[in-house]
Amino acid sequence: MDNSPFENWGNRIADKLENGARLLSSMGTSDFYKYSARLYGTPKDILPDGETNSLDLALFFEEMYKNIEALNIEAKYPESYDAKDISDRMRVEVNTMFGEDAPEIIIDDEVSSKVIAGRRRIRVRSTAMFDDNDIDQLIHHEAFIHVATSINGYQQKSLKILRASHPGTTKTQEGLAVFAEFITGHIDLERIRRLSDRVLAIQMAVDGADFIEVYRYYLDKIGHQENAYESARRVFRGGVITGGAPFTKDMVYLDGLLRVHNFLRVVVSSGKADLLPLLFAGKMDLEDIDVVIRLREMGLIEPAKYLPPWMKDVRFLLTYLAYSSFLNSVKLTKLKDYYSNLIC
Repeated sequence: MDNSPFENWGNRIADKLENGARLLSSMGTSDFYKYSARLYGTPKDILPDGETNSLDLALFFEEMYKNIEALNIEAKYPESYDAKDISDRMRVEVNTMFGEDAPEIIIDDEVSSKVIAGRRRIRVRSTAMFDDNDIDQLIHHEAFIHVATSINGYQQKSLKILRASHPGTTKTQEGLAVFAEFITGHIDLERIRRLSDRVLAIQMAVDGADFIEVYRYYLDKIGHQENAYESARRVFRGGVITGGAPFTKDMVYLDGLLRVHNFLRVVVSSGKADLLPLLFAGKMDLEDIDVVIRLREMGLIEPAKYLPPWMKDVRFLLTYLAYSSFLNSVKLTKLKDYYSNLIC
């Protein structure tokens, strides 16, 4: 079956795994960036619409922040909750959602991110602090997406590859998780700014900025030395600190969001909403959806046991996506000119 969809699917996965191994073997060299770009892309990679990229979205958000900066919104919501607070809340939510399959919630002194989620455990950094929105945000992102797809993939009897979280699934997984924050109303300006700043910082490094330059960029943004250092470290980890060869993984949040959001809009506008639960059957890439559909028709994919709340009752989701699809056809430039005359 030369060039069959199944053969192409297997080859894509094999390529991702090989590039992942080559990425690790080239740490500290300029080749690290080459393999990182193959795995996760770059901020200027064009999306399937043939026009836009994640850098465009990051720059759009940057302009928006400048327009609303005087409102000082985030200052009204300080980080008042510690690791125990969020662990207690998450424990209740995952036990309710997953029952006997619920992961253990652990407070960990060694994890670098605030929260890291897997099928068996969710680890919360002991020194991490959170604001009021972070709790629900992390529940919908980490537990109801990453943990759910891990468990659902693990329960696939015929296709064990769907339980594997490899670099080829990262963009879709993170895009789906950030979309979950949006559709549940638990994303905020600070969160989306962190994601867009990562894209801008990666592009700076691609263009030759070194570690100190990116660190100063973050320090001007957030005014906190430790957080600025950690943010800059994420850009250069594994790469070359003198610039030109960053780790591009952190751009997948915005890039993945754009891809997932647009895919969902097309699915709904095309009358194929029955495909939506397939995204939760395990770890997969949107590029593999044609194969996944065929495998489902062959009876080789089990329905997802666990779906996030916004997928169990899809009335709001379908309404939002249909409305979003229509808005895409509206010419914003003319509207902006019209309403600008009214509010100037």
